[in-house]
This record gives sequence, structure tokens and C-alpha cells, in this order.
Amino acid sequence: MKLAVVGGGSTYTPELIDGFARLRDTLPVSELVLIDPAAERLELVGGLARRILAKQGHPAQVSTTDDLDTGVEGADAVLLQLRVGGQAARNQDETWPLECGCVGQETTGAGGLAKALRTVPVVLDIAERVRRAAPDAWIIDFTNPVGIVTRALLQAGHKAVGLCNVAIGLQRKFAALLEVPPERIHLDHVGLNHLTWELGARLGGPDGEDVLPKLLAEHADTIADDLRLPRAVLDRLGVVPSYYLRYYYAHDEVVRELGGRPSRAAEVAAMERKLLALYADPALDEKPELLARRGGAFYSEAAVALASSLLRTVSVQPGGDVQVVNAYNNGTLPFLPDHAVIEVPAAVGPAGVRPLPVPALDPLYAGLIAGVTAYEELALEAALRGGRDRVFKALLAHPLIGQYEHADGLTDRLIAHNREHLAWA
Repeated sequence: MKLAVVGGGSTYTPELIDGFARLRDTLPVSELVLIDPAAERLELVGGLARRILAKQGHPAQVSTTDDLDTGVEGADAVLLQLRVGGQAARNQDETWPLECGCVGQETTGAGGLAKALRTVPVVLDIAERVRRAAPDAWIIDFTNPVGIVTRALLQAGHKAVGLCNVAIGLQRKFAALLEVPPERIHLDHVGLNHLTWELGARLGGPDGEDVLPKLLAEHADTIADDLRLPRAVLDRLGVVPSYYLRYYYAHDEVVRELGGRPSRAAEVAAMERKLLALYADPALDEKPELLARRGGAFYSEAAVALASSLLRTVSVQPGGDVQVVNAYNNGTLPFLPDHAVIEVPAAVGPAGVRPLPVPALDPLYAGLIAGVTAYEELALEAALRGGRDRVFKALLAHPLIGQYEHADGLTDRLIAHNREHLAWA
């Protein structure tokens, strides 16, 4: 089995390699190709990848290349984890929106739109080349903003599934609090990428006992601290929001915080320099502890499980393995168009992805989901067709912006900071 990783020079990659090594029975990879234009980083990451696999006795062959077409040729699955513009562009996404009093973040608000505009055309070009070199390959998208990027891929007819680590992180957290194996926790995880709520946590499977009330009764303080929200919010909602909901539920507080400290991008850039120095050590043959602070926790487990189900390398449940993914709505949330991309549990198998029925949504959540879905549609239109007016309309539609003066100022800043990545600007 051949897997290709586009963005293989990322400092994330050793987390992925560690998962491949540990979960070899689930996903028997024989060939792994790391693809990245950053030759120096790629060499360091590739070397560590080989040492991690060798230490754990994994037989997979690891190769590195900056040639996308050669790298993906004949692949069974292609993982996308690229960042157009690198941490420098991310740093801009996290800073210039603050000038208009809006949150600066790489996946939502104005910064998230900027990332979408830079990323969608690049990903679509990659996907077309994958289609020519590996026509049967599945594309697994971990590139943010995952919902918009996945919708672009699906809309262009690609065999694509979006993946995020928020759900698996909460599953692991809940399992640890309940002192049960993670696979026993099934989440009623509903919403859009980076805009989700856990409406239930079922013990033993989709039809199991809902233990979310028990979790909130006994561990609400711990969960609230992790989300950086007051416990009173969880008590009143009776559900667990994704930590990304803090940008909505405490927007002005977050803006004040972000304005008084270095950006997350600056922190990550410093961390990456340290990680790459560690990766250069020929004695290092495991992922370093520092990597846990980089982000993407449990990404490897989620990616291995998804690729395994899509390629059917292990026995599956009737109808497909149940995993939380980003896929077409197709009636799952009746208040959204079928072609909206949602993030919910789905039956996953070689034939594709089928979202499972979810609990009815309170208008408190449905309204926000509908609003952000409308923004995402406008954002994708701007990414595909360009133009200042399309950027402005997407920003005006975003629930975190919504005022014409803010949208106007943010439009000018977005274009000015991203002109080199926008063919139409």
C-alpha cells in the first residue's frame, strides 16, 4: 500500500509516522512518500521518519521528493497537510484582523478567509494532478480551513474526505475522565469544521447510554478549563462546544487577549525551529515531547483509522466504520443544502462516506451553523473566482464580522497582505 503526504516536510509529520508505526496492523503501509518543496526541512523530517519506523521494526520504505506528480503516482491515498505561505502568512492572518477589532485566527473570521483564498486554488491544482497520476486514490484533507477546502474538492468531483482532530481529541478526553477505553466512547458530534458541539457521549456505540450528563456533572470544571470558557456556560448549554466556539461566545475577550501577546504563529515558528534542530539529531528515533505542544494531537490515530476504512484493510462494521469526518450534508441537517460540507459521524468504507443521522438541533446551534455555512459558500466563491466584491460579501456574511465598515477595512487588509498569493489581485 502506497501513501503520499503532501506537505511531508511539516513538523507535524513525525506524529503521523509514529501512528503508522504503532498501528501497522490497522494500516499496513509498504511505501510512504513525503512531498514538499522545502528541501532542507524535508530531508530532516524524512530522516527522522525512517528512524522512527526502523526502531519499531516497520518495513515501509520512505522516500522524499519535491516532485508532486512522481510522488503521488500510483498512490492508494494522498494526505494533504500543506500551508500556503507558511507561518509568515499565518502570522498575518492572526494580526491584521485585530486592527479592525475582529478576532485574528487562521481558520475562522477574516484570517480564515485569507487562508481559504490562498489555499483552495493550490489544493485544486494538486488534486487534478493526483487524479491524473493516481486516479483511484482517496484524498484525505487535513488542510485548513478543512470545511471549505473539502467542499472545493468534492465540488470538483474528487474522491475526498475532510479530517479534523477536534472530535478524536474530545473522545480521548472524555474516555480518560470516565476511565474507559477511547473506542467505547461514541460522540454525537454535530456541526461544521471548527464549529461543533458534542450533544451526547454514548458508551459502547451509537445506541449506547448517553454519559454526557455524567461527564458534565462530575467534570465540568475540568472540561471548561480546557475550553477556556466559564463553567456556567456548560451548565446552561448542557452540551460541550468545540474550543473554537470561544471565538464566538467570547469574541471581544479573545480580541483583547490576542492584542496583548505574540501571535500563535510566532510561538509555533519558534517551536518549529527547535523541533527541526531536534529532528537533525541522527540519534533521535522517536517523536520528541515538544511535538505535543505543536498541535494536531491524535491526528495520526484519526488519519490511520480513516485511511484504513477507505481502503478496507481491516474488517469493518456493517455499513462501514463510524468516524467523524467532513463530507457532503446530503440531508443530514435538513436546514442546510445537500452540498454543504458538515462534520458529523459517518459510515466510512471503500464506497465512500455516508453521514449518519444526528439528534435534532436546538435553534441556538442550527442558526449559527446556517450562518457560517452561508459564509463558507461565499468564501468558496471568492476563492474560485476572486474579486474584491466577493471577498467583501464573504466577510460581511461572517457572524464574527457582520458590519460593513469592518468588512470594508478587512477586505483592503486581506488583499494587501495576500496579493502575492491571489492571481486576480
